[in-house]
Amino acid sequence: MKALLLIDIQNGFCPGGNLPVAEGDRVVAVANRLIDSGLYDLIVASQDWHPPGHGSFASAHPGKQPFEMGELSGKPQMMWPDHCVQGTRDAEFHPGLHVDDVDYIQQKGQNPAVDSYSAFRDNDQAALTGLADYLRDKGVTELDLCGLATDYCVKFSALDAADMLPDVKLRFIADASRGIAPEGVAAAIAEMRARGIEVINSDTALIS
Repeated sequence: MKALLLIDIQNGFCPGGNLPVAEGDRVVAVANRLIDSGLYDLIVASQDWHPPGHGSFASAHPGKQPFEMGELSGKPQMMWPDHCVQGTRDAEFHPGLHVDDVDYIQQKGQNPAVDSYSAFRDNDQAALTGLADYLRDKGVTELDLCGLATDYCVKFSALDAADMLPDVKLRFIADASRGIAPEGVAAAIAEMRARGIEVINSDTALIS
């Protein structure tokens, strides 16, 4: 069983959104090629889905500015602009993404007391989203991952997949992803490779 996990391809992380990733919208066409290929038995998408006033927002901490470091759930926390608030356009999937072909949507980041970069569990690793169980129950043996942003939600999702689905073959599709900082992207890719996650491009994914 081969699955594709699309991570946070939402308006909020694309140009014009509240926390845009440079060229974030460029992943949509590549993701659609993968979705439409027919090579995947299962297509899953994660969706950042924060309540208003989430603890990762700088606006929830008097005196803090976006992109300053703070603390949340006892861990260092980047303070973000308000983004992907439940029920807003910012939280919706990019309108060009073929969402109708997605089999399952995993929302994350609902707990205001902890951030959730990973599609699999909160940053404090205490609460699981249930995605690993879902993929396991479906009999997934191969999982390709891509989306936004490489150096945050994609990386943490990939590493958690390696921890929680040790028998699943994992591949990161680099050209179907974009990151926030070049050095962060390079470090994320190195970390994924070190954990046995294969790094490929979409052309490779479409022929194998």
